[in-house]
Amino acid sequence: MARQKQEASATLDQAACAPEWTDILRQMILIRRFEEATEREFRRGKIGGYLHVYSGQEAVVSGVISALGKDDAVFTGYRDHAHALALGADPKRVMAELFGKAAGVSKGKGGSMHLFDVEHGFYGGYGIVGGHVTLAAGAAYALRYRGTDRIVVCYFGDGAMNIGSFHEAMNMAGLWGKDGMCPILFIIENNGYAMGTSVERHSALTDLAARVRAYNIQAEKADGQDLFAIRGVADRAVRQVRESGKPYCIEAVTYRFSGHGAADILQPYRSKDEVEEHKHRDPIVILRTRLSEMCGLGDNDVKKMEDEAAQRVAEAVKFAEESPAPEPDELYRDVVAE
Repeated sequence: MARQKQEASATLDQAACAPEWTDILRQMILIRRFEEATEREFRRGKIGGYLHVYSGQEAVVSGVISALGKDDAVFTGYRDHAHALALGADPKRVMAELFGKAAGVSKGKGGSMHLFDVEHGFYGGYGIVGGHVTLAAGAAYALRYRGTDRIVVCYFGDGAMNIGSFHEAMNMAGLWGKDGMCPILFIIENNGYAMGTSVERHSALTDLAARVRAYNIQAEKADGQDLFAIRGVADRAVRQVRESGKPYCIEAVTYRFSGHGAADILQPYRSKDEVEEHKHRDPIVILRTRLSEMCGLGDNDVKKMEDEAAQRVAEAVKFAEESPAPEPDELYRDVVAE
C-alpha cells in the first residue's frame, strides 16, 4: 500500500471510499502510536542520542509517499521515523535502530536521526540540517542520467531553507531541470518553527514556495493537515516530475504537536493555547471524520486500527529490548568501501 502508483486524483468526490484510504488511515495511526512510544522509551532511557517525533504531520508523509512508484527514492532530515514506516520499513527494525541494536535498519549505528532502508527506497535520515538536499538533487540527476523514469522525493523543514546547501541544491536542480535532468519533488515540511524560532522570525520572505520559485522551479502550497489535499497535489506533481524530468516543490503547511525534540519540554516559544488550537486540525481526525461521513467508517473500525497499531508498536518495543547490541567489530564496518 505504501507505494502504490496511483493515477486517479485524490479528491473527495472521486474514489473516496476505495480501500486505499482506510489503509492510509491505518498507516497514519501506526505512525502516531509509534512516535508516542518512542517518547516514552526515550524517557525510560532506552533510546540514546536525540529524538524528533512526527506527531501532527502524518498526512504530509502518507499523502506524498502513497503517490510514489515502488522504485522511487526518498530523502529526508532527522525527523525521519514516519518516512521509513510509510515506505514499508519493519517497525521492529526501526525501533531496534532507535535502541541502538544490531537488528536496526542501520545496524544500530545510526539511531533516530540516521535511519536508512534502501530495500524500501529510503535513503536517509540525515542529522545535518539541509545537508541532504544536495545529495537528493544529485541522486535525481543520476537517475535520469542512467535513463530511468525513477524520481526522488526530498523532504526538508522551513529552517533548512536558511542553510547554504539548500540554495546550492535549488540552483543546480533548476539548471539541470532546464534539460529535463533533475526529476525531484521537494517537500517543504513547514511546521511553523525552526526548532524554537517561528517562520516570521527566521525568514525574510514567509512565502516559502516563492523562495523556491526564484530558482526557476515550480512550487505551490498545500494543506499539510488534509490527506486528500496533499495527496491530490502529490499525484499531479509526481506525474509531472516523472514525465518532464524537471523539479517541482510542494510547501506543505503543517504543525508538529510535540516539541522540536525530546528535550524540548517547556516550549517557551509557543503557548499551550496555540498548540491546542492546532490540534483541532489533527490530520488523523480529519481523515477519520471524512471517511466516516462519506464511507460509513465506524468507531469499531477505527478501534480495530488502534488496537492493531498498539499491538505492532508493543511488539516493536519488545523486539528492540530483546535484540543484541552490535559487536565491537561493527565499529570498523561500513566506514570505507570494501
